Amino acid sequence: MTFWDFIVWSFWFYIVVVCISIFIRVIIDVFRDPELNGWMKALWVLFLVFVPFLAAFIYLIARGGRMAQRAAAGSAQAQSNTDQYIRSVAGSSSPSAEIESGKQLLDSGAITPAEFATLKAKALGAAA
Repeated sequence: MTFWDFIVWSFWFYIVVVCISIFIRVIIDVFRDPELNGWMKALWVLFLVFVPFLAAFIYLIARGGRMAQRAAAGSAQAQSNTDQYIRSVAGSSSPSAEIESGKQLLDSGAITPAEFATLKAKALGAAA
């Protein structure tokens, strides 16, 4: 294998990877799009299976502008869900909320008065 054979092989390998990437992105977008009904999604997928290059080019020309909008909206929704989950798991960080939860544990008998005093000191120490 000569150097130029390797360059040509690398070029074609790159083209194949890019084509596969485009096909996957188009298929994902077809199923992500709420505007398309089931029959239209099925037709796009069949079109992509039987005439992949033509179907991908037509899809990118006809619906490519909204692909970016749907991807950005999906990313924003995922970020919002992640932020909401982190806030729910992190709990409250205010000292009064920590002392209140400690008082509830003390009243229920789950912790001793000494443990409550330690918890209270930690909460007040963190606030300072």
